[in-house]
Amino acid sequence: MGLGHDLAMTMAKTLTPCLQTFRVELSANPYPIVIGEGALGQLGAQVAAQGLKPGTKVLVVTNPVVNAHHGAAALASLREAGFVSQLLVIEAGEEQKTPATVALIHNAAFDQKLERGSLIVALGGGVVGDMAGFAAASWLRGIAVVQVPTTLLAMVDASIGGKTGVNHPGGKNLIGAFHQPKLVLIDPLTLATLPEREFRAGMAEVIKYGVIGDGTLFSDLEAAALADPAGGLASRQALGPALLQQILERSAQAKAQVVAADEREGGLRAILNYGHTLGHVVEALCGYGTYLHGEAVGIGMVAAGELALAMGLWSDQDQARQRAVIGAASLPMAWPDLDPQAVLQCLQGDKKVRDGQVRFVLPTGIGSVEIRNDVSASTVVAALQRI
Repeated sequence: MGLGHDLAMTMAKTLTPCLQTFRVELSANPYPIVIGEGALGQLGAQVAAQGLKPGTKVLVVTNPVVNAHHGAAALASLREAGFVSQLLVIEAGEEQKTPATVALIHNAAFDQKLERGSLIVALGGGVVGDMAGFAAASWLRGIAVVQVPTTLLAMVDASIGGKTGVNHPGGKNLIGAFHQPKLVLIDPLTLATLPEREFRAGMAEVIKYGVIGDGTLFSDLEAAALADPAGGLASRQALGPALLQQILERSAQAKAQVVAADEREGGLRAILNYGHTLGHVVEALCGYGTYLHGEAVGIGMVAAGELALAMGLWSDQDQARQRAVIGAASLPMAWPDLDPQAVLQCLQGDKKVRDGQVRFVLPTGIGSVEIRNDVSASTVVAALQRI
């Protein structure tokens, strides 16, 4: 099934002199995604626009690298708008995404006397966003959170949709909650300080949107890849500002549309997990931190493409096109040397297992996928051996 682009039913788009806004039109508690250069400097004003009053206590959660570049600007903007704001710096990295780290946020919330009307701001990548969001969901049974993503991966995916949580030794994101933000604020200028490896990891999620439902976006990525097969999608500089802005807007639109249609992943939203089922296996069995999340998703998309080939769902040409775009983003595509039985066992711990059956999101063409629960263990093992 494809995402489609009848966006009028799921979001409204408005313009300001500097920023573009897309609304995630949930039946309860809809919220805006604000995108534009310089948005971080308007954080306080944007938070106030969501109805939070001056004097509200705000805890900004970030990591050391992001704090060095953007922490002062975020605090200054909030304080200028009258918010009583404090900063908490936590260690980031997938290996830090644990209940123990969330407890540090809870401790800071206690120390700062955050109340039910208070706010947590997640300033950072997907790991910070997931942990700060989960802390907000669980503090006083739920306080408001604002997501301010500073990585490409978080901008196009992790910050939108309300999925929060931490990892368990048995699997990724097994502990968590749905907790929608009051606001997602995206400033492309924060990507200027993002390491290229992190940027490439974010491109995996962008490519995912192209494969699952946005053939136009995929074609634009493909054109950039054909112009420079060795790295035309591998850096902010290679993309250029126009394509980067298009990526941010179309990805936000796609994610908002799916979340509005299926807030808690009862059906359609599961297609956003394209590349993630086997990607999570790579992360878990290789050790969190060995591969960045987006790198593992890139491998997972290639693997899902091989499964689709084996089941006759799409063509060799489609798989070649997917591989070419993933390659142009300089993402890994080879399956690591993992014990097949360990892989199958890890798959059984995936959140998407239903009645013991692993559900795979498999492509049926560029721009279309379907969810299958009839993929045999032997098919999985054979497909992984081929890549």
